[in-house]
Amino acid sequence: MKITIVALSHKIEPWAQEATQQFLKRFPPEWKLDIKELKPEDRSTGKPVETILALEAERIRAAIPKGSLVVALDERGKNLRSTQLAEQLLKWHDSGESLCLVIGSADGLDSKFKAECQTMWKLSDLTLPHALVRVLAAEALYRAWSIIVGHPYHRE
Repeated sequence: MKITIVALSHKIEPWAQEATQQFLKRFPPEWKLDIKELKPEDRSTGKPVETILALEAERIRAAIPKGSLVVALDERGKNLRSTQLAEQLLKWHDSGESLCLVIGSADGLDSKFKAECQTMWKLSDLTLPHALVRVLAAEALYRAWSIIVGHPYHRE
């Protein structure tokens, strides 16, 4: 299964890069996890937020690997326990689909884009910085994988 995280963000702090890379390295080759970084639109142009989000959505769509099931990370998404995420990840794996998680910019994601996504997933009720979202998403996917394969990383 190929999993891609498309993330709109400015330069990520070294600690977050390192933490994310640690989880990326743990996945076996048959569960490849990649991150595509996209630069957010310039907020200093005076464009309305709706226009900025629509422009970012165009770039996101272009970065999503063809044929991927798309999941928006959004505060209004479904809250999943680790075991529920593992069950869902296994279903996606068994369907043969690639998976693409999308992390929006500081203003989130375009509403039309979110409506196009197959589902939305909420990492937390808290508002989180993008660097931390990236680390948490990678860790959550690794934990779900470990549950699927019976690796001792996850404990109930």
